[in-house]
Amino acid sequence: MTDLRARIHALLQQLNEADPGQVEGLLSANVSDGSQWHVCHPIETLKGVENIAEGLLLPLKTAFPGAMRRDDIVVMGEARGPLHPDQDQSVGQGTWLATLGHLVGNFEAPFLGIPASGKLHFLRRGEFYRIDEAGQIAEAHILIDVLDLLLQVGCFPLPHMLGTEMLFPAPATHDGVMPDNADRSEGSVALVEAMLRDLHQYDPTSFDSERQSGRKGYWHPNMLWYGPAGIGSNCTYPGFVAHHREAFLKAFPDRKGGNHFARFGDGDYVASGGWPSMTMTHKGPYLGQPATDRKMSLRVMDFWRCEGGQICENWVLLDYLEMFKAMGRDLLAEAL
Repeated sequence: MTDLRARIHALLQQLNEADPGQVEGLLSANVSDGSQWHVCHPIETLKGVENIAEGLLLPLKTAFPGAMRRDDIVVMGEARGPLHPDQDQSVGQGTWLATLGHLVGNFEAPFLGIPASGKLHFLRRGEFYRIDEAGQIAEAHILIDVLDLLLQVGCFPLPHMLGTEMLFPAPATHDGVMPDNADRSEGSVALVEAMLRDLHQYDPTSFDSERQSGRKGYWHPNMLWYGPAGIGSNCTYPGFVAHHREAFLKAFPDRKGGNHFARFGDGDYVASGGWPSMTMTHKGPYLGQPATDRKMSLRVMDFWRCEGGQICENWVLLDYLEMFKAMGRDLLAEAL
């Protein structure tokens, strides 16, 4: 598993550094036939080497020529089954490599219609790759924080940030890239799963859930929660409630999450992704959008760092362009 983790990460670096004319050859040698890459809105699903190259990798190279791939978390593990017994039992299988970080470079040509600024930008993204028995990439899920790029270039379409907008930092321990301590993987993922199960039930007045905070709570007293553009980041569990959780639960009181295509531990780290992970009804105003009473879903990626039996840091990516589309709004068109 350790050797495979290093090999796939090296391949991702190689794809990023390759000349445009080399991309399809690299994909052909390392991606299985019929591989599907599920990318955030508006790119959506790309099937086959040519479409993956033309639909995602080459446009990124054109927009950010020579950009550096800076991964702050690189983890691998075997996906665990559904978090809740009523969820699809076929979801959550296989060996996955997940990464969190930024593509860093000058924005020199339009991307998704967003005008180039010519300036340095940090393109925030999370990636999950399922590796088949032959060691090839059989499936991918890639979530780019497009809203964050819109914020950086000065055409943000939402009215305000709930928390603090900031660059996603590396883990405080600076050990997130292919971490050690494999013997702690099971304990880390068990801790996160227990937190997620209890998080599902909450007090509608305080918005608290059992055992989340306190000396024996799941979360460390000085927890840090790093959210996507639109939400922002926050510190401590009361800060998490005030600057994310309360607004979200008021808007989506029946939300249910945890429908993960992958969830696994790697040392002190846990990664999960759902496409979608969450289903809910839009019952209250959210980020300037009045309630629509529509049923909708949300694509989610989470990365956690655990220490001493508590969760210390949580990085979160959400496909808000896709979610707001379900509300009847095209945020990309509004911004441009």
